[in-house]
Amino acid sequence: MRRIDVELASTPDGGLRIRYFLDGDVSAIAMPPMAPPRQTDGLWQHTCFEAFIGGQGSRAYCEFNFSPSTEWRPTFLGLSRGHVPIEYTNPPTVAASITEDRIALEAVIPLEALLALPGDGTLLLGLAAVIETRTATCRTGRWHIAPKSPTPQPAGFVVEIERASTW
Repeated sequence: MRRIDVELASTPDGGLRIRYFLDGDVSAIAMPPMAPPRQTDGLWQHTCFEAFIGGQGSRAYCEFNFSPSTEWRPTFLGLSRGHVPIEYTNPPTVAASITEDRIALEAVIPLEALLALPGDGTLLLGLAAVIETRTATCRTGRWHIAPKSPTPQPAGFVVEIERASTW
């Protein structure tokens, strides 16, 4: 793996578009087989991209796992409720393009998911990639993706975005 880049943007309806780009020898990465876009468990145990989103002022947050297979999993992590799977009327969408030297994955988190998070109007975003390799020496690694920022964020949350009905 040579590099991981991420682009963030709002969608026309106020959702959050996250584009992950992993550059390197993709043949060395254990890739999940393509599957219909759906919610499923255990994605974090294999190659996937992650977004951790919480409202500022709250310790609860939502973890989203997005697989190159186009499967996804959101889990609400609240202090008293533990890990709670989330069902949406408008679920996240995932699309992936895989070549010999790049994995490009686009995930869209709908506005309803952003508005449902506890906390104030500012959302804190943490990003990570879980890369499962084909070699036995380094089976799985996790990389936290962080921009250069003059303002440190708590517990791995590295980007601030404003939550609103439209951006």
